[in-house]
Amino acid sequence: MQISGDKMLFSFFVLSFGFFLNMGMCTAVQSELRITTIKQEPYTVSKGTQLEGFCMDLLSEVAKKVGFKYRVQLVKDGSYGRQDDNGNWNGMIGEVVRGEADLAIAPLTLTAAREKAVGMTKPFMQTGISILLRKDISEGSGFFDFLTPFTAETWVGILIAYLGTAASIFLAARLSPCEWSQPQSEQNRFSFLHSLWFTAGALTLQGAGPHPKALSGRIICCSWWLFTVVLLACYFSNLSSSKSPESSQLTVKGFEDLANQDMIEYGCLAGSSTLAFFKNSNNPVYRRIYEHMERTKSFVSSMDEGVRRAKEGNFAFIGESVSLDLAVARHCELVRAHEVIGMRGYSIAAALGSPLIKNLSVAVLQLSEAGELAYLRSKWWASSCIADKAKSTAGQLHSLKGMFLVLSLGLGLGALLAVLELTSKSRRSAAGAEGMCKLIHKSHYCCPATKHPLPKC
Repeated sequence: MQISGDKMLFSFFVLSFGFFLNMGMCTAVQSELRITTIKQEPYTVSKGTQLEGFCMDLLSEVAKKVGFKYRVQLVKDGSYGRQDDNGNWNGMIGEVVRGEADLAIAPLTLTAAREKAVGMTKPFMQTGISILLRKDISEGSGFFDFLTPFTAETWVGILIAYLGTAASIFLAARLSPCEWSQPQSEQNRFSFLHSLWFTAGALTLQGAGPHPKALSGRIICCSWWLFTVVLLACYFSNLSSSKSPESSQLTVKGFEDLANQDMIEYGCLAGSSTLAFFKNSNNPVYRRIYEHMERTKSFVSSMDEGVRRAKEGNFAFIGESVSLDLAVARHCELVRAHEVIGMRGYSIAAALGSPLIKNLSVAVLQLSEAGELAYLRSKWWASSCIADKAKSTAGQLHSLKGMFLVLSLGLGLGALLAVLELTSKSRRSAAGAEGMCKLIHKSHYCCPATKHPLPKC
């Protein structure tokens, strides 16, 4: 009995050791998770032999909080995940379903069909469906489009320059003696109202007399004339470029405008959740959009192709608003429509029943509450259009700062000359008065008794 008990104890020890060894091997294998993703800027992009992007940064932060190692692989068929008529999934969803990957991290839209096939975390980014198209197609003409060649700062600068020039002409005309032929009887022609009228006439190239006679006033007028010639040249150049005949007059502000026209083509990504939204919608407008895309087969195979066709014109690309915002940030001639429909979220996918789903959702919420997701969004969605705007030919204040400087120097020089003219006239008048006093003094003599001057006989 003792031998039998020892054998049983030994067998139990061996079995226990094998069990824990097996558990350790399983744990070692599962400690490095297989991550599937897809290349799409800025979520996942190649940098040499490494991958970087929003999703890679998100994966790194989530792995730190949950505590796992990972190995990233690109999806084999380059698809997000679509279910065929036989119920089989392709793309990243299919790899997770078949056990070829433990997690799928990408701009995967959380849908009911995908939720049935795999487990999905809390969304790490909210998005919707919108329209991407060229600015000249989306923007209609307005009542105040004639103001668009210049920015608001430039218009304010022009107004200040106009008032400053009128005030300078008025002051120069008041100070300069050349504008006063008969100071005792003649009224100065350059009142402040006439100075405003004269400056406005020069601004419109019409002219308004009388013109200044003094050198100081003429210098101010020449500076203003030069300023207005350059200003009007910039204005008409920008106005003609913004209203070029190649620009389309079609206005598309939303999906109803898109469905009610037939001048431009439109489409979405083939096999995407965006297409499924329009296909399953009961909204008449959305159904018309789907039927038109299905009839014309105006689908694109990738996001890059949709952006390229939108840039070429005569095509509106329908897609996720977050991805379209990135295209607008990279390509300044594009714009996204304000209307956003079908709000949904991007989530991380795992196998059904995976214990990672709960921990991953908590990690995503913690990153959101700490502001990390907003930081990553601003990091990877930074616009590159700022430099292009600075290089554009639009009439901004900095592009005319040279002419504002020339005008300021002209006004200052004119005011200085007016003061010098007044000083010179005053000195001549004083010298003439002094000579007259000496002449009067010589023409009188004094009474010896009273010392009062008496006139000569």
